[in-house]
Amino acid sequence: MVKDMRSPAVFDMQTGTNMTETKTPALLDFDNVAMTFPDGTRALEDISFSVHAGEFVTVVGPSGCGKSTLLRIASNLEANTSGTCSVDRDSIGYVFQDPTLMAWRNVKRNVELIAELHNVPKAERQARAAAAIELVGLKGFEDKYPRQLSGGMRMRASLARSLVMKPKVFLFDEPFGALDEITRERLNDEVLHLFQSEGFAGLFITHSITEAVYMSTKVLVMSARPGRIVASFDVPFGVNRTHDLRYEPAFAELCGEISHSLRGAHQ
Repeated sequence: MVKDMRSPAVFDMQTGTNMTETKTPALLDFDNVAMTFPDGTRALEDISFSVHAGEFVTVVGPSGCGKSTLLRIASNLEANTSGTCSVDRDSIGYVFQDPTLMAWRNVKRNVELIAELHNVPKAERQARAAAAIELVGLKGFEDKYPRQLSGGMRMRASLARSLVMKPKVFLFDEPFGALDEITRERLNDEVLHLFQSEGFAGLFITHSITEAVYMSTKVLVMSARPGRIVASFDVPFGVNRTHDLRYEPAFAELCGEISHSLRGAHQ
């Protein structure tokens, strides 16, 4: 069951202070969500957590534990079998594991696609697409086709396409897993910049503990199937992060704690 929730959120981007937990409802909320597929496979069980504006929550867990299913439920691509997922259905951005660009459309036309499907007037959607393309660093590549772009550039185009409708909730399904480490780290920084500037509620799926800690305000650990939330870690590093944070002792210590919890989740 997915119900609409359209309450506004409050986030102080100047101070990095999250005001949502005390002043506004969550923009995305899972309440005792469970999912059993028609073949009897129990994917999720008793999932309860919330994401507010200005929060970036990352989920890690064993392969096949239902991490991506959470995103599919939130976006209504799957229907959970019990519990409730509350979200503003009109304000979701979804970045998939693959860029999913249309080969016959150039960057500009790919980025315009979602606005076009929402019947946004042509002049407005072109302006929105141009702004999103510049925001993700693809200005000058508007006329290139997907085959002419690197993997990282294709993911930037996918991000821009989701940004056009200015979503309040952003879902990321292991978007950088197939990229080389340097490109992955650069795109981590790109998404953090977007998060800081846009103040959306982010739910991110990854197998990388380092990526999870670097990107997030909170990291959740899921158990093996049926997936349950078995641990939650607040990330205390603030919103203005740099590459060197990855080499700080406190960063390594938190990664170690999450790794220990994740090893237990496999059992």
